[in-house]
Amino acid sequence: MSLPTLRIIGFIIGIFLITLAASMVIPMLTLLAFERTDDISAFLWSSLITFATGLALIAPGRAEHTHLRPRDMYMLTTASWVVVCGFAALPMVLIQHISYTDSFFETMSGITTTGSTVLTGLDHASPGLLIWRSMLHWLGGIGFIGMAVAILPLLRVGGMRLFQTESSDWGEKVMPRSHMVAKFIVLVYAGLTVLGTLAFWLAGMTPFESVNHSMSLISTGGFSTSDASLANWKQPAVHWVAVAVMIFGSLPFTLLVATFRGNRTALLRDHQVHGFLGFLVVTWLLVGTWLWANSDNPWLDAVRIVAVNITSVVTTTGVALGDYTLWGSFSVMLFFYLTFIGGCSGSTAGGLKIFRFQVAWQLLNANLKQLVHPRAVIKQQYNGHNLDDDIVRSLITFSFFFTTTIAVIAFGLCLIGLDWVTALTGAATAVCNVGPGLGPIIGPVGNFSTLPDSAKWLLTIGMLLGRLEILTVLVLFTPAFWKH
Repeated sequence: MSLPTLRIIGFIIGIFLITLAASMVIPMLTLLAFERTDDISAFLWSSLITFATGLALIAPGRAEHTHLRPRDMYMLTTASWVVVCGFAALPMVLIQHISYTDSFFETMSGITTTGSTVLTGLDHASPGLLIWRSMLHWLGGIGFIGMAVAILPLLRVGGMRLFQTESSDWGEKVMPRSHMVAKFIVLVYAGLTVLGTLAFWLAGMTPFESVNHSMSLISTGGFSTSDASLANWKQPAVHWVAVAVMIFGSLPFTLLVATFRGNRTALLRDHQVHGFLGFLVVTWLLVGTWLWANSDNPWLDAVRIVAVNITSVVTTTGVALGDYTLWGSFSVMLFFYLTFIGGCSGSTAGGLKIFRFQVAWQLLNANLKQLVHPRAVIKQQYNGHNLDDDIVRSLITFSFFFTTTIAVIAFGLCLIGLDWVTALTGAATAVCNVGPGLGPIIGPVGNFSTLPDSAKWLLTIGMLLGRLEILTVLVLFTPAFWKH
């Protein structure tokens, strides 16, 4: 990799760090509003260190007549996530006086919108810290949307090229310049955050709680202002607002923008959206009825409890309404399976994504027909796109390495000394960016604070790999990448 290329990458990361430093002003203002000035110095010093580093990176300027190639984007994407996370962890070290390992874990969990936490006592925690955790979710969510829309299709990662033509056509017809696409995605993202805040406030949360949960749930993150998560609020309206915000965060943002700009059928015609919403509603009704039949809850309450928890896991948000592992072995296995699903492509959600399951079904159906009619020419399409060999190969490669990554991390956690349930579900929830695992330690009412430091670093790697679609990071470790 040439020196001019490294200068460009450093310049872009410097801009990210300066933006991060400016963002730390918001927790400072929050602390002033709550008259908690003792924690302001932590954010002030963190902001100054981050700003100085960013300034040093942009000082040499951009190298002229040099542009980033697609292969350079792999390095930029991975490096920016790691470097930003490293500096965003500084306030937590200074406020909580916890180890840098715990701070980096918490920050990576925030910025990858995973939602796993090592912190306790959130109900009485510093308001500056709480708003910073939610902001990490919010910033990481909009960052991933931009990457999923602009970068991953270009890099042909995990079948994302299925949506490249769609995004390009939409951009040319609605807004001819790419920066205008990004602008309207940010406006929709911010607008939904404001609407979510108002809805939570009207439903019964305080304004501060509303802001935090709106930023956390629109990014499908999962950090809460209470150790009990959503179970801290008994109002059913709060729970249904949470479901709605999580769903909006899991829809394709390019289609949301198109819808808000007048194309009323953009979401209605998308196969991903059909599959995602249909799966949620059917699962709510079936599991809600099962819970009603096996508990003392009225049917509507059972459906509400199920809707919150299932939507949280499917959208990889990670908030919880009670401990669903106490419902029995059926629910434990069900929620483990739901961990892998995820939302739509081009959203803030993690996981495998709905479209990969739909494409897999298309391929299975086509192969079964081919067995019955060996000479037939069977057309394979998804959402109006032909499933060519390149897309199929990309999907299979991604799915293989996705499951292999979970298996390797789970095996490593077992070697460290964790029980197999904690190891397997911890690896799955990290790579899928869900948040809580299963079992008494990292389950929906537990946290990751008691895990060894080596396990936290391994899970941190899993969060990063899952957020960046695995292959974007793995390609950096191949000899071919470093050859001139």
